[in-house]
Amino acid sequence: MRHQPRRDSRGILDPHRLLREVRFRRRLPAPALRPYVEHYWLVDWELTEPFAQKVVPHPAVNVVFSRFGDAPETAEIAGVGQRLFSITLAGNGRVCGVQFRPGGFRPFWGRPVAELTGQRRPLTTGSPTAGFPAAGPAAGPTGPSRVGASGAVGGSPVCGGTDDERCAALDAFLTAWAPEPDPVADEVIALVQEIRSDRSVLRVDDFAQRHDSSVRRLQRLFLAYVGVGPKWVIRRYRLQEAIEQAADGPQDWATLAADLGYSDQAHLVREFTAVAGIPPAAYARSLG
Repeated sequence: MRHQPRRDSRGILDPHRLLREVRFRRRLPAPALRPYVEHYWLVDWELTEPFAQKVVPHPAVNVVFSRFGDAPETAEIAGVGQRLFSITLAGNGRVCGVQFRPGGFRPFWGRPVAELTGQRRPLTTGSPTAGFPAAGPAAGPTGPSRVGASGAVGGSPVCGGTDDERCAALDAFLTAWAPEPDPVADEVIALVQEIRSDRSVLRVDDFAQRHDSSVRRLQRLFLAYVGVGPKWVIRRYRLQEAIEQAADGPQDWATLAADLGYSDQAHLVREFTAVAGIPPAAYARSLG
């Protein structure tokens, strides 16, 4: 288990500008939550001019607490985003986010995570499923970590206080959800981590054979626990690698395409452009 949050910029377009414009940092959750949660992410800003940020989403569910200016704090569950995410920040504000490990939200949600894919659902109760017609009845926790209509925990905003206080509030909030142990979730979390870290994973059928599984079983597991299929996860992680490398400057795009499992350079360029909204070479030049 890691003792520090990851430091890569995968998925963040123009990460250096992000760090110039806002205060962005990652923190690890309490040890008991780390099997499920990748990290917490905290953002604060005080801007004189609006700032637009784009992100190519990870195959992960996020729970996000936000406060914009003097408006009340709100909370939402963000399912896996399949399109480029863009947000424009202005004035001042704070965000406290929980990025779950792919597969790690299922023990909290208790239902197929594909129900959330491409959606952002307001979180107004103490249970992630309570209050959502598609999820059916569910009992939420009582006590200090209950979420009110404003998104606050226990009557106090999650985004208030120091970083330690904000992380402690998130720890208490998630612990109160009491995720159910699920060995299948553990299996899926490990499978996705292997895809992310092993560049040789390029085809679902090869990956299924490696794990003595059928392609159909992997597809069912990934939809139920991650929210998207294994092919999507593989392509998304390889594309995020391409974006991260492009941020370092012009590349040998043909070699990079071959390394990441694309059939040719043109395939990489098409997918990069379709997801990021700009061809890789133009993106690399724009950061110079």
